[in-house]
Amino acid sequence: MSLLEPRNVIVIGSGPAGHTAAIYASRANLKPLMIEGLARGGIPGGQLMITNDVENYPGFPEKITGPDLMKAFREQSIAQGVEIITDDVIKVDLTARPFRVWVGDEKSEYAARTLIVATGAQAKWLGLASESSLQGRGVSACAVCDGAFFRNQDVIVVGGGDTAMEEATYLSGICRTVTLVHRRDSFRASKTMQERVFKNPKIKILYNSAVDEVLDVDKGEVTGARIHDLKNNEKRIVPCTGFFVAIGHTPNTDLFAGQLDLHDNGYIRTKPGSSYTSVAGVFACGDVQDFTYRQAVTAAGTGCMAALDAERWMGAHG
Repeated sequence: MSLLEPRNVIVIGSGPAGHTAAIYASRANLKPLMIEGLARGGIPGGQLMITNDVENYPGFPEKITGPDLMKAFREQSIAQGVEIITDDVIKVDLTARPFRVWVGDEKSEYAARTLIVATGAQAKWLGLASESSLQGRGVSACAVCDGAFFRNQDVIVVGGGDTAMEEATYLSGICRTVTLVHRRDSFRASKTMQERVFKNPKIKILYNSAVDEVLDVDKGEVTGARIHDLKNNEKRIVPCTGFFVAIGHTPNTDLFAGQLDLHDNGYIRTKPGSSYTSVAGVFACGDVQDFTYRQAVTAAGTGCMAALDAERWMGAHG
């Protein structure tokens, strides 16, 4: 097939949303092409690739690692006949039909009748070397995903927005204590979310504080954090076994800025109850359009929606 002979469906992204979309599209005989990306240092698969244990994805009672789960997704896509290219999309043109997609060094160009965007989002991190070393070993950016691993233990949450309030409140129902660390002397979260935190006896707040280091890299597990009081310049160790960074996520939407309607926070805007974007024939699924739930299982669900929407749209447009 010529690169510019239009594909029925091109899927950009290879997390749970992208693979689910590709599997459904393939079973509908749409012969999808997936461009899976080279994210995470050359390993496609999205945020689950840095998740050690997954206990809340249905069908795995003995739990499964994030990389093993994504390996199973990929193997199922291949078994269903999905064609996969391991490279990055660097440019798209959604102004004319068929849509055009450039891959790698721009020498490879593909055309598509429909496009499914499943490029996901990335958690914002503090940028500490210790934080990076302990990701998946006590450091997390998702309380709903990993909170259960720290049941009846002491944890730290870093942040001051609605996400941090939600994470702290959620963890307080599971953990023994929650210490909420914030750089400023007041939160930017909504008043309602703040009130829930203020009234929660299990949540302790450290204002005007920053994290200097997550302990203990040498042990390969989190034992605490070194906290810097920005007002008096004092430092202290706060013991914990779980360290949650809740300073937001960044959707991977740079490719689509100016071509698709985005929310103010940068996520792709989709028609409620569907995966339709502002451009007919372009569909979005997973964390690139979902800033509310951000779970693997909900991403997979919207991937199914995107494939079905694409199939029906093609049927309605010949």
